Amino acid sequence: MSRKRTAILISGRGSNMASLIEAAMDPAYPAEISLVVSSRPAAPGLQIAAKAGLNTVGLDHKAYATRDAFDAEIQSHLEANGIELVCLAGFMRLMTAEFINAWRDRIINIHPSLLPAYKGLDTHERVLRDGGRVSGCTVHYVRPEMDEGPIIAQAAVGVRADDTPETLAARVLAAEHRVYPMALKLVAGDSIRVTGDKARFHGNETDAPALISPALEGD
Repeated sequence: MSRKRTAILISGRGSNMASLIEAAMDPAYPAEISLVVSSRPAAPGLQIAAKAGLNTVGLDHKAYATRDAFDAEIQSHLEANGIELVCLAGFMRLMTAEFINAWRDRIINIHPSLLPAYKGLDTHERVLRDGGRVSGCTVHYVRPEMDEGPIIAQAAVGVRADDTPETLAARVLAAEHRVYPMALKLVAGDSIRVTGDKARFHGNETDAPALISPALEGD
């Protein structure tokens, strides 16, 4: 089996990156993590990647005069490492439309809400403010518009009455660690194809059980 050479772009601690690295340790997993690039040279995630024996690059985005220049530097590293797929995992930089379009349908991202709801920042605070009963996370193909693109996979998480943004974020993050490796497996294994602007699954798909929140005793 030919495994897709995959790069992960991070800016911080890299917890989703770590879940992808762990999944890719299985030789049967269709993606091989070949490179980790950070927009911050001191990002803790670089140490995790280095300990896993991966090629790492720490770039200071502030050292580049324009976003085009920064994206061009990232592109040079992707090309030098023969990268076929790109995963954004807590990468806190807006990328140029030229870069994203060059990687169209080969670059994916995870967002801590059930898109198309709650695009942007402060998702957990906004869910709680609005009295939402269900939140979650979404893995999607990246488009030039923020948090846009065909949805690959989602995980739903119930919202508790006593939740704070921190407690809700922790449960959503745990779901992210499960759904992102699954989504990358689908993409790298060519089980997901983009038709029009929707991601279509090719394979045996079954309905997931419904999440009802709040769950009542006896239900």
